Amino acid sequence: MFNKVLIANRGEIAIRVMRACRELGVKSVAVYSDADKNSLFAKYADEAYSIGESVPAKSYLNIEKIMDIAEKCGADAIHPGYGFLAENSNLGKECEKHGMKLVGPSGSVIEAMGDKITSKKLMRKAGVPVIPGTDKGISTIEEAVEIAKSIGYPVIVKASAGGGGIGMRTVYEEDELIRAIESTQSVAASAFGDSTVFIEKYLEEPRHIEFQIMADEHGNTIHIADRECSIQRRHQKLIEESPSPIMTEELRERMGAAAVKAAKSIDYTNAGTVEFLYSHGDFYFLEMNTRIQVEHPITEIVTGIDLVKEQIKIASGKEICCAQEDISVMGHAIECRINAEDPLAEFAPNPGKITGYRSPGGIGVRVDSGVYMNYSIPTFYDSMISKLIVWGRTRNEAINRMERALSEYVILGVKTTIPFHKAMMRSPDFRAGKLNTHFVDQHHKGIMEEMKRVVQEDKERVDRLKSTFLPNKKVAAITAAVGNYMSAAQSQQKK
Repeated sequence: MFNKVLIANRGEIAIRVMRACRELGVKSVAVYSDADKNSLFAKYADEAYSIGESVPAKSYLNIEKIMDIAEKCGADAIHPGYGFLAENSNLGKECEKHGMKLVGPSGSVIEAMGDKITSKKLMRKAGVPVIPGTDKGISTIEEAVEIAKSIGYPVIVKASAGGGGIGMRTVYEEDELIRAIESTQSVAASAFGDSTVFIEKYLEEPRHIEFQIMADEHGNTIHIADRECSIQRRHQKLIEESPSPIMTEELRERMGAAAVKAAKSIDYTNAGTVEFLYSHGDFYFLEMNTRIQVEHPITEIVTGIDLVKEQIKIASGKEICCAQEDISVMGHAIECRINAEDPLAEFAPNPGKITGYRSPGGIGVRVDSGVYMNYSIPTFYDSMISKLIVWGRTRNEAINRMERALSEYVILGVKTTIPFHKAMMRSPDFRAGKLNTHFVDQHHKGIMEEMKRVVQEDKERVDRLKSTFLPNKKVAAITAAVGNYMSAAQSQQKK
């Protein structure tokens, strides 16, 4: 087992990895930017080091600085979390050069699966179902027109090196195709430094279902059940649940076997996720994420397996904790991403100071967070405040519990996505499990109206609770006096 792991990330995922390290008896090391010097994760770690300026390129994306700190502090391994360098093959290569272990797959696997064209080629070769489309970048408009005709409209134009839906364009007829290709190429060149685009068949109302994969260095590969991630906005996930409402044992066996086949075909090791689009009984490979996912807690809750601890153990050379037949799904889990965004203003970012904070609790409730009262959310990074996760014996119980937990969650000072999640839990179609990746757009009007009602309902409740965050004048005076006394005593002691 490792003695010390450096976490090359920030926020809630950094704390999540540190918790796993602590349970394994492994020392954790944090690196923090100027904007994060007062962050909870920097205080929680066993050791913490400044990594530079707030801009990610000069801190969390600076491999040279990270490796320098890892060497100086004597780290055995680096855990990249998700985002930032998590799917950067160069970090793995640098770890190898410096005799350290990356908690993740090899650099060559990260590279292959990070390119959408290459990954689909590999999956076709392995016999994993892939959406009809091109297996190479589009070289001419004429070629694109012929391909679109052959697979049939609608089609979707994607950036090969892309992610998060950036630059994707759906095309319903030939006249739109040229503009879509030029637009996607321009966005891809700007965002990823690679203008290569490809075309594939567009599925009208698919479900986004993914399988958690775990593979060790001894040839063992298993899937750890499924997650439904169809509630999205602009291809960014908002709510995830496990298992999928449509999942049966027979379907899980088929999709799980395809996910394991995908991982084995590329000699995958450590944690990963194989993502599928499901439509009318068929499923197709979408992509593979070569890291731990934001939504991993729901899988942990329904299976009882600590995925991050397994990641660290596998990277240290140990075998997976269990065999495929040992994996079972118990109950239902839902995760809501709580972001500092205004859902009534097209989810506009709303960074600022948290002036009041009270997280929910009770049976079946988990909060993965990196914030606290009076913490200022930086403008340099993603807007996630926390992940609220609940478990119930049934999906209906999980939804009711999430509704209750959301009603207890109080965050003052910034606008959050809590009203959106409350509106979603009340949606009859969501409750009925009638999901697809366009759900939020299709139900936009109803969700907006429900959110306005939620905001109005919450106003009185929040006004009542504000007093619990604001001390009265007498308490404030005593607190100030105690603070002054302690400061004076410390000064006297130094003298």
